[in-house]
Amino acid sequence: MRRKPAVPLDLQPGPEIAVDFDRLPKSRLETMLAAGEEVVDCIRVLAKTGDNIVGELLRTEETFYEWDHYPKGDVYDHDSHAQFYYHAHPQELRGGEHGHFHTFLRANGIPDAIRPVRLPDYEAPADRNDDLSHIIAISMDPSGLPIRLFSTNRWVTGETWYRAEDVCTLVDRFEIDLAQPSWPVNRWITAMVRLFHPQIVALIRARDARVDAWAAEKPGENVYEDRELELTSSVDISIDDQIAAVAAALNARS
Repeated sequence: MRRKPAVPLDLQPGPEIAVDFDRLPKSRLETMLAAGEEVVDCIRVLAKTGDNIVGELLRTEETFYEWDHYPKGDVYDHDSHAQFYYHAHPQELRGGEHGHFHTFLRANGIPDAIRPVRLPDYEAPADRNDDLSHIIAISMDPSGLPIRLFSTNRWVTGETWYRAEDVCTLVDRFEIDLAQPSWPVNRWITAMVRLFHPQIVALIRARDARVDAWAAEKPGENVYEDRELELTSSVDISIDDQIAAVAAALNARS
């Protein structure tokens, strides 16, 4: 169950996240560009009927309640074992956003060689698939466009803790290949994770660095359950800027 945060989203400190697109492999850039085209296409098609990503996901909901997961029961792909949900904090804690998506990979989609960090309070779940890893959160503005990516401390999502380098290898495994509850939203969120892969990897690494630094300041305390540490890293994003940077890096290779 999602626990309430200690402070507003926009008041959390974060590291500087920068990407050198010229150093990315050509294959990665090509994947990102294709994903960018998919992201734009999903937004374009929905806009033709006056809709957007968030509105499309919530279109069957009569009332939108703070803290609740949307859709009810989350979206879970039983082939990839990727999962996501959308929710919103109370207005005073939103930091200028409407709400945000949380993305995960459940244990059945994680290679056997990758195991949870054996923290002192770790307890193996009755169902191994419940050892899920949070990938990234995507913050959305009131018009239904993404504005920020962020990572969180363990208590925020109730996830199982995996090493940052292990989680980084899982990012490419996130895929929601389902028609329901919305094919454009499922395509969009899958493509978003691919388009912003470098930033997501950097944020996951920054997450561990932030947690380690916090633990060093509070020896003897369980940093993973510390309500004073909610967001562990964040970066503002722009779909247009990302696509332009990827295209420029690819053009430079030509």
